[in-house]
Amino acid sequence: MVSARIVRIGVGVVAGVATLAGIAGVALHFWRWDVEPLVLAASAAPYLMCGAVVGAAGFAGIKQWVAVGVAGIVVAAGLATQAPLYFADGGGEGPAIMAMQANLLFDGADPVVLVNEVRARDIAVLTVNELTRPAVDDLGRAGLDALLPYRYLAPGQTASGTGIWSRYPLSDTVEYDGYVLNQISAIATVPEVGPVTVYAFHPVPPIYDTRVWADELSRLRQVLDGAPADRPVLVGGDFNATHDHARFRAIASGRYADAAAQAGAGHLVTYPTDKSIPPLVGIDHFLLADAHATNVETVDLPGADHRALVARIVFPAR
Repeated sequence: MVSARIVRIGVGVVAGVATLAGIAGVALHFWRWDVEPLVLAASAAPYLMCGAVVGAAGFAGIKQWVAVGVAGIVVAAGLATQAPLYFADGGGEGPAIMAMQANLLFDGADPVVLVNEVRARDIAVLTVNELTRPAVDDLGRAGLDALLPYRYLAPGQTASGTGIWSRYPLSDTVEYDGYVLNQISAIATVPEVGPVTVYAFHPVPPIYDTRVWADELSRLRQVLDGAPADRPVLVGGDFNATHDHARFRAIASGRYADAAAQAGAGHLVTYPTDKSIPPLVGIDHFLLADAHATNVETVDLPGADHRALVARIVFPAR
């Protein structure tokens, strides 16, 4: 028969390991150096932080109160990093549009389903990643161009293509040089709002090359810093980074805010959807400047490896 002392030791070991996992999660959230294994591990930071809850419960069960206090501090630190995602920060009234961000997995996403979602959700602006020329044709045949007649597209082979579709006229189109995948922008003239700068971004994933990933995120922030200050900005993209990557939080700062955080939408996991496990990480985002999201949610896209994002975005009246 297992003695109570052995059980106590076992519980203490498990609680200690779980608390260390929580400490690692908090540390990864704040980690700022571009070391590939740690950058990849940061995607799992929220799950690691949950270990501290297990640790606190385990230590409480064996009445190790000092250890309970340590684990409790880790729990509090983890909550401080994640709780802001769950509390909407308000926002004023004004003209509103619906926007969608979708990664198509080349031409894998079902075009009819995507177009039906655009129609049903009254989408006015759509940003797309991994857009191929066959996908452009398939979406057109499915009726996307009738719903969103204005477009600026930079299709490519496999993952490189990017596009913007809009209900509203587009002008001042730009494709930004020096990136592995296509990064584009256009000005949409939105009724009752005026010009809105729309960006569609897709930096490389860190597994491609962590230094390139970090450099592209940094340069995309510089692109955003160059956006005219006298008009709202809407950014949609697969950023290949989560809220727990310091590089992403550096982009979603200052003038720019993560739409999901504005809306209090919590952790919106979007990837991967083509595996036997459910999606685990949220790497698709909307960023907004001089605008506010009141609701953000995910949408399943059969054939893709990402969920799409849909956001209701409120602009200040002109």
